[in-house]
Amino acid sequence: MNKTLKSILALAVMSPLLSAAAFAGSRTVYGRDDRVELFEASWQERQLADSVVSMWESKNVLEDRRTGSFSLNTMNIGETLALCPGERFREQGIGAFCTGALVGEDLIMTAGHCVPAQAACDGMKIVFGYAIAAPGASAPASIGAADVYSCKRILTRAETNNGPDYALIRLDRKVSGRRPLGINRTGNLKEGSKVLVIGHPIGLPLKIAGSAAVRYVSPRGYFVTDLDTFGGNSGSPVFNAATGLIEGILVRGGRDFVTAPEGCTTLGVNSQTGGRGEDVTSISVLGSYIP
Repeated sequence: MNKTLKSILALAVMSPLLSAAAFAGSRTVYGRDDRVELFEASWQERQLADSVVSMWESKNVLEDRRTGSFSLNTMNIGETLALCPGERFREQGIGAFCTGALVGEDLIMTAGHCVPAQAACDGMKIVFGYAIAAPGASAPASIGAADVYSCKRILTRAETNNGPDYALIRLDRKVSGRRPLGINRTGNLKEGSKVLVIGHPIGLPLKIAGSAAVRYVSPRGYFVTDLDTFGGNSGSPVFNAATGLIEGILVRGGRDFVTAPEGCTTLGVNSQTGGRGEDVTSISVLGSYIP
């Protein structure tokens, strides 16, 4: 299952409450749910997160010329997904359909299925800073114009079932105030290497999830992890926990939720080594395109 939120949001538009049955299937939390807010992360993780973006349909990012900002159109996740009482992040807003990472002064790396064609890229906004930055705070309802970008064009793209899935897009202008992220160019990732992911699971404000490792490195240009990821994490950068360098792009995994006996939607949990695992396109397959 691709880790994009577009299909979820499309269903939500048709129904005030999305059927929990849409999420029946395998689970994508391994062991404990390790997702944390930006303000709960380490200093090093917050520095990496500063260059991670959320990707929105343009219709959900509305310019206010009076204030020089863009308002974000979001939906309450608890209502949209019919979450059971007590589920984590139940009162937060969702809106982003994918995640990306700044890897050049005007370059965003993401999953190929997040931008299936230039028309899709033309119809999106790339937003920095959709995150909860302090205890007791909420995610911002609007973002300053300096942190909202458009897609100029797709530079390269691939989408292969059970293989590489990636895209590199050029923005409409250079990004100011944020540093491009570094990538691992050595290709020496090993099974057991510790990794973490930064992105927008289910379109939520930015989350960071670690305490995970590489399970298997495929010769087909991807590796498998036990990261806690969801729809909306597609395109999320996966980092080596030791070096802070990008090892790949989160692209596939199991379905995200199960139906509780009460009929509401709940998070299913595997053992840390159980389930299908989450697939990550290896950075080596597109490293030559990144300056």
